[in-house]
Amino acid sequence: MIIFSYPIIKKFIEKHTDAADAMNNWFKVMTITDFTGYSPLRQVFGTVEGVGNDRYIFDIKGTKYRIVAMIHFNVRTVYIRFVGTHRQYDNIDAKTI
Repeated sequence: MIIFSYPIIKKFIEKHTDAADAMNNWFKVMTITDFTGYSPLRQVFGTVEGVGNDRYIFDIKGTKYRIVAMIHFNVRTVYIRFVGTHRQYDNIDAKTI
């Protein structure tokens, strides 16, 4: 998969250093795997949740952090729309971000 917006993750890691390994692991898995749809994605990331509008929620480091990504499986493209704490996530609308 091709991931756009990695600087969002990098900036988040600078502030939340305890998330570095988990965030970088998520990024690595996403870039080396060509997911063909939600089912294969869920096989690798068991807690991923599809919320509609091509948006998927990933729990990072348990449920401490979250990534909202817009994924277009047909063109192998991932757009990171949000990276934050679980509390910050509770204040957004993941379907529209």
